[in-house]
Amino acid sequence: MDPARKLSREAVLSAAIPAPIRLRLPATSANLGPGFDAIALALALYLEVDARPIATSAHAVLPAFQIEASGRSVALCSALTGNLLLDTYRETWMRHAGSMGSAAIPLHLSVRNGIPLGMGCGSSAASRFAGVALASHFAGLGWDQLRMLEEVAALEHHPDNAAACCLGGFVVSGYLAADATPEKYLSATPPAMDSAIKGALTDMSLGGAAGAQGSGPLPATVSSQLRVRAVSIHPPASWYALLVLPERPFATVESRAVLPEQYGLDAIVPNLQNVALLVAAFGQGRGDLLHVATTDRLHQPFRGKVCPLLPRLLPLAGSAGILSVTLSGAGSGVLCLLESEASVAEASARVLAAAAHSTHSDGQGALPIAELLPCALATGAAILHAEEILEK
Repeated sequence: MDPARKLSREAVLSAAIPAPIRLRLPATSANLGPGFDAIALALALYLEVDARPIATSAHAVLPAFQIEASGRSVALCSALTGNLLLDTYRETWMRHAGSMGSAAIPLHLSVRNGIPLGMGCGSSAASRFAGVALASHFAGLGWDQLRMLEEVAALEHHPDNAAACCLGGFVVSGYLAADATPEKYLSATPPAMDSAIKGALTDMSLGGAAGAQGSGPLPATVSSQLRVRAVSIHPPASWYALLVLPERPFATVESRAVLPEQYGLDAIVPNLQNVALLVAAFGQGRGDLLHVATTDRLHQPFRGKVCPLLPRLLPLAGSAGILSVTLSGAGSGVLCLLESEASVAEASARVLAAAAHSTHSDGQGALPIAELLPCALATGAAILHAEEILEK
C-alpha cells in the first residue's frame, strides 16, 4: 500500500475515534429524614473515571474492555462482568445508539472510587451516571446534563440521588407528569394518580424490591410521560458531614421491605411540615432548625428496626456540633451533619461512645462501627473533555 494512502486511512480512523473524557461524580445521601425519595445531599466523596477508546483498525475484532481500579471496592470496580458502570454504558448505548448498527466502543477505564458501596451513599447513582455519560459521549448522543439526569433517574427508579449527583448541594427533586398543570388537580373530586407516576412508584420505595434491585429502566410507556424537576440549594460552606458506617450492613431490599404500604394523615402531615422546614433551613443556613426539621415518620421509625445504629445515634442531634442525625438513604450508613469541620473530633467521640453503650431498650449490645468518614459537602458532576483534561 502506498505510504501516503496508509497515512490518510489512519488519519481518518483516528478522526472517527471520540476523544478521552474524565468524570468526577459525588456521593449522595438521600431523604435527610422526612424528604422521602425527594431530597438528597451531595458529599465530597467521589467516583472518578478517565475513559478513552481502545484503538483498533476498521476490520479488527473489537477488543475487550480494560479497567484499572483503585480506592474502595477494587474487585467490584475492576470487574468486567456484573459491573454497574460498564453494564449501564453498554445498555444505554444499545437502547439509544444500537439502531445505528454499532456496538459499544470498547474503552480503557481508569476508575478511582471513594464512595462506600452498600451503605446508602449513592454509589449506584454515581455508577449509573458515569455509564450514561460515557454512552452519551462515545456514541455521539450529545446529551446535556438534564437529559442524562432523566436517563439515570429512569434507571434508578427515583430521581433523588441522581439529581444530587448531577447538580450538587442540597437538592429537591421529583417526577412530574408531562401533561401536569395546576388546573388539572383543581377539582372537588381529585383525579386518580397519574398513571405514569403510579407506574414509577410501583418500582420505587413504596413498591418494595423492584426499584431496590435496579432491575432495568422504567418502562418507556412510563418514563416518556415523566419529567424530572430538580432544584439545588447551596448549603453554608462551613457545614460538614460525618458518615457512620456499620460493620454489619444490610441489603437495601431488606430496608425497603419493612415499610408499610399505606400511611395515615397523622404521619403524612407532620412530614410535609418538616420537609418545608428542612428546605427553609438549608436555604437560610439555619442549622438550629435541622434537629427538628429532620424528624421523620414515614421510613426511619421502621428502618430503625433493621438499622439499630440509627436509634442509638439519634439522641446526639443538637449537641457537640451535631446539627442532625439521619439514615443515609435506605441505610446502612448514618449521616451526621455538623456545624463545621472543627466539630468532627468531638462528634466522632460521641458517636463511638453511643455505639459502644449497650442499652436495655434496644437489646443490641455494643454496635461495631466499621468506619467514621468525615467529608465536606459537594458540588455536582464534573465532565471534562480532552482539551479540558490537557489544561488540567
